[in-house]
Amino acid sequence: MKRPGMAELAQAAGVSIATVDRFLNGREAVREDTRIRITEAAQRIGHPAARRLVPQAADLPELRFGVLLHKQGQDFYKAFADELHRAVALVPGVRGRLVLEFSVSQAPSEMAGHLRAMAGRCDVLAATAVNHPEVTSAVEELAAKGLSVFSLLSDFAQGARAGYMGLNNLKVGRTAAWMMAQAIRLPGVMAIFVGGHRWHGHELRETGFRSYMRECAPHLTVLDPLVNLETRQLTYETTMGLLARQPNLRGIYVAGGGMEGAIAALREARPVDNIAMVVSALTPDSRAGLAEGLVTMVTDTPLEKLCRELFVAMARVATDGPPQGGIQHFLPPDLHVAESI
Repeated sequence: MKRPGMAELAQAAGVSIATVDRFLNGREAVREDTRIRITEAAQRIGHPAARRLVPQAADLPELRFGVLLHKQGQDFYKAFADELHRAVALVPGVRGRLVLEFSVSQAPSEMAGHLRAMAGRCDVLAATAVNHPEVTSAVEELAAKGLSVFSLLSDFAQGARAGYMGLNNLKVGRTAAWMMAQAIRLPGVMAIFVGGHRWHGHELRETGFRSYMRECAPHLTVLDPLVNLETRQLTYETTMGLLARQPNLRGIYVAGGGMEGAIAALREARPVDNIAMVVSALTPDSRAGLAEGLVTMVTDTPLEKLCRELFVAMARVATDGPPQGGIQHFLPPDLHVAESI
């Protein structure tokens, strides 16, 4: 078979042939994210430059990337774990090893214990966690031992953590409200589900959602937030109760996990005309909900890009130490509607 050339590499990486030429031949500086994309594509398609671009693992220093996530059984976190495993092998300049753990609880004391237990097992750490003094204390202890911690998806331990990687959750909430306002013209009430009151990202999404509704859709009243602990069953039961008690329910915003329950409730209660729903991850359930007209929009986290950029930032901090003021890196969300899937 003919070996892939520069044109095939450019197509696989989603860049121009000129960009590939600049990178391979060092004619001009190429952005770091573009370099990574070309390197990944070269490995994927077997381009002859792959061996030159990615030094042999034995020649690179090992770096242990610790990651602590929640809800191991949820589709979103399964996809997150898969992307982490793929991305850790592609971190430039190091031989990455992933140390991945899951927490079954969002209780601050348990989360703090999980964080402390990662000391000595990794060289840099990233985690999803609630924003709570116990968690902050654990992050401060780890930082004092030389272990930098990144917050993922929902910020915590501001001032102690090395950086935040995820979406701009305030804007995500306003985007969800904008979609609701476009879809629903009748007056009524809107329900919002949050995983818990200590999830900083959910709090920001709720704030953004409410602020947009106050400014631009005063005919829609947002109810007090409903805590679902990001579980399917609690979200299902609460949604069924809303449908029974709120005849003028016009929208449901699931700011975190548990959307499967809301989708199941609307499916069971059909017909549900004039009810819009926005959820926060593209999974088999939300994809089916879009196709059936039960879900209006999905604001998804671009996991592949997040994992790739997360490991690059973690490697830099592990090598050079956290910059003064920390890192705050927002990724644009992937927005999906029925016609885009």
